[in-house]
Amino acid sequence: MATVSPPWAYTLQLPHDPRAPGIARATLRTVLAAHGLTGLTPTAELLASELLTNAHLHTQGPYALRIRSAEPDRLRIAVWDSGSEIPPGFGAPGPVPVGPDTAENGRGLHLVRACADRWGAHVLGDVRGGKLLWAECGGG
Repeated sequence: MATVSPPWAYTLQLPHDPRAPGIARATLRTVLAAHGLTGLTPTAELLASELLTNAHLHTQGPYALRIRSAEPDRLRIAVWDSGSEIPPGFGAPGPVPVGPDTAENGRGLHLVRACADRWGAHVLGDVRGGKLLWAECGGG
């Protein structure tokens, strides 16, 4: 008899603190280990790190990491923040604008788009507001 793993999701609320992205990455590693998905850890951690850092650098309020099983051996990593502006090029296919090669910032979303199987963004109009940037990765 085959067993099917039920869908799961975890949300970690984070304060606007420079240590928060590191705490979120440690939580992500723990969740993936608990679900037997350690093979996804390098890619998932890179995706989460870039999305969390973007939230920390470009907003002043709290943010949140959400990890959920999209299907077996597949993850959706999402980061909510209080800002309502979707980064240029992230919500739709096409090039992501960057500065000159000497720029210190602006490459994180390129990494997300290069490493994720799918990605997207939504402006949230509910009571919470803000936006949600997400990326998916998985085996196969």
